[in-house]
Amino acid sequence: MMADSKNHWGQIYATKKSEEVSWTQQTPTTSLNFLHSFNLSKNASIIDIGGGDSRLVDCLLKEGFTNVSVLDISAHALQRAKDRLGEKASCVNWIEADITEFKPLRKYDVWHDRATFHFLTEGNQVAKYVAIASNFVNPNGYLTLGTFSEQGPAQCSGLSIRKYSEKTLNSALRKHFKKLHCILEDHLTPFHTVQNFLFCSFEKLA
Repeated sequence: MMADSKNHWGQIYATKKSEEVSWTQQTPTTSLNFLHSFNLSKNASIIDIGGGDSRLVDCLLKEGFTNVSVLDISAHALQRAKDRLGEKASCVNWIEADITEFKPLRKYDVWHDRATFHFLTEGNQVAKYVAIASNFVNPNGYLTLGTFSEQGPAQCSGLSIRKYSEKTLNSALRKHFKKLHCILEDHLTPFHTVQNFLFCSFEKLA
């Protein structure tokens, strides 16, 4: 990813409104359903990878979660979320970083990603991601990934992506995580097109 990705996403968030990008969701219902299935305490440490200006953080704060982090490669994306949240933004740990170069300062109970994993098209990028997640998710903690399915688009935001089936996603993670549940879901974009996603939850092996 590196500098080219940082510039790419910086330009996207600097020039496009939320309703002008395909991944926008007013309410991230599927992500919330997966997080609720873990029966978390309100002080559980949760990180949203590639959270950008996603509204997941808004929903978690509204539900009373007190230990939420949002990571994104784009400072513009994070700033938009901060501006939207206003005073509540001070309750969130904001992290500007490329996920493949992320050096966490703590471990997390839940690692959520609906935005980043499918943009890692090279094997070494996937390996770096999995290594970071496996090292910084607590034993018996959870990982939830939303990626483009085999029926999903070949590109997103002008970039090539990597599609996954339940089998190939589990294969990428099974050394460190036990698969819990997977679903396929059609995401309706603001442009009234449909993108098919695979969502899976995993538990970190002790």
